[in-house]
Amino acid sequence: MAVAWNRLIRFVATDRRILRGEPILPSPDFDLGNTTAETQLKALIISGHDLYNTTGATEVTNEVAIVKELLGPLAQTDVPILRCVGLNYAKHIKEANRSAPPFPFIFFKPITTVTDHNVNVVIPKICQDDQADYEGELCIVIGRDAKDVSEADALDYVAAYTCGNDISSRKLQRDAAYAGRIPQWGFSKGFDTFAPLGPCLVSSKLIDDPAKLHLKTTVDGE
Repeated sequence: MAVAWNRLIRFVATDRRILRGEPILPSPDFDLGNTTAETQLKALIISGHDLYNTTGATEVTNEVAIVKELLGPLAQTDVPILRCVGLNYAKHIKEANRSAPPFPFIFFKPITTVTDHNVNVVIPKICQDDQADYEGELCIVIGRDAKDVSEADALDYVAAYTCGNDISSRKLQRDAAYAGRIPQWGFSKGFDTFAPLGPCLVSSKLIDDPAKLHLKTTVDGE
């Protein structure tokens, strides 16, 4: 689906307004994730309440704002549901000594896990014995209601893509002494701030084949 914008950021402007905008990239290879107040990144303000409206009610205006602080592209109130797929990367399945499931393994994270780009993740006391784990993810933003959609038409419902970090407490997820006989996916992955998103949304009209995207996750620069 073709939304009004190509890239969408959510930010605090220099006049202290919290806005959404189309970033004006200073160069094609500019990394939005490194945006700071010193960057003086400019953005065209996006108007409209529905980010994914395609009728003209949402538009990229000519009003320019300067980014003081980059937030996550989606606030918690923008995310009605966070549906996740487990064991969906072949390399990760191999690392975990698991076999690929015959059908997608679906779990959910509460919206309280959603947090802004480049902010500290709060590891609760119950998870602070070296069990917190990271997983870089490609996140799909569904832009309109979808039910009984065919595989051939599925991507027509995708408005945008972004990056995410699916943080987990592995002991609370898999250790029988803590999780019981059945793995606790919802509990172990559902703590506040355990789903950072960003730094921006990229419209699906810019990405012909998401399977060809290169996803790289770094920890402390490595």
